[in-house]
Amino acid sequence: MNDIFNYETALDSVIETDGRYDRHAYFFVQRALHFYREKYGGEGEAGHIKGQHVLAGVRELALGEFGPLARSVLNAWGLIEGEDVGEIVYNLIEAGLMSKTEEDSRAVFAGVMKFDEGLDTEAAW
Repeated sequence: MNDIFNYETALDSVIETDGRYDRHAYFFVQRALHFYREKYGGEGEAGHIKGQHVLAGVRELALGEFGPLARSVLNAWGLIEGEDVGEIVYNLIEAGLMSKTEEDSRAVFAGVMKFDEGLDTEAAW
């Protein structure tokens, strides 16, 4: 219970500092990371997931959970493009809620994907 409280407190501080993204976006990005790791595995003992894989996890999980509404949900939370996911990841890293390796950088999230009409056409129920 204490870990949950500490996480929530740290996340509150992150959101207070950077209010661009809805609280749900932070939880969803972390769920997408775990989803990708469970489905495809990670690297090394800690199961590290690279930025492009976090993005793939966000896209796949959003389509699976929200179908044709995936873009609307992500956009409502402030996730418009891959850079937004990167900002969330780095906000969580700076708060000590995620970790990174020397090879990781914000740049890997840039220009990779947009959460736009493409999600609408990919979605199938």
